[in-house]
Amino acid sequence: MSTTDRRTLIADTAIDLVAAAGLRGLTHRAVDGAARLPAGSTSYYFRTRTALIGACYQRLAELNLGDVGGAGARASAVPAVPVDREAAAVALAEVLYQWLTTGRVRQLARFELSLEAARNPELEPEFHRAGQGARARAAGILAALGAERPAESAELLVAWTDGLLYDRLVGALARSRPAPDRAELTSVVRRMLDAVLSRDSGSSTA
Repeated sequence: MSTTDRRTLIADTAIDLVAAAGLRGLTHRAVDGAARLPAGSTSYYFRTRTALIGACYQRLAELNLGDVGGAGARASAVPAVPVDREAAAVALAEVLYQWLTTGRVRQLARFELSLEAARNPELEPEFHRAGQGARARAAGILAALGAERPAESAELLVAWTDGLLYDRLVGALARSRPAPDRAELTSVVRRMLDAVLSRDSGSSTA
């Protein structure tokens, strides 16, 4: 196994541990055991817990951007340049559906790790740097859809998306909600896109 592969394995394992047990379950020894690596492997590649959490941020950003149309993305991911607003709504809804189902563990870990960044000044820059990719990707989508202030509108779209994910995964009604539905998510995303693009247009003429 190459150094790159081993670092990726460690980051992926750490993300799974955080999702399952919270940050209290994230130790170098726990990662070694869960990844079936020789004792000391995780501390060799990531000397401190801060470095290990930073690797989680980077890996989460890489995986999420891949889902939203990065290198190696599936055909169902958001296209590089959405054909129109409806195509973008369908594609973004598919990503949300994945994150609420097969990608649920990853999103739970992301929310858990975001709180750690708010508490630890050493981690905050790394966390925010990792998050810039999502906003840049959203801005690119909105620009392709005609937004005049795509960066500003992207911040709102990402905030709404995170709010929806948080509510559906860990909100007060998360356990009693019906299973995620692609048609319902598409309707929600369609309204989000309409709102941010209307806001963008309205602010440009104010």
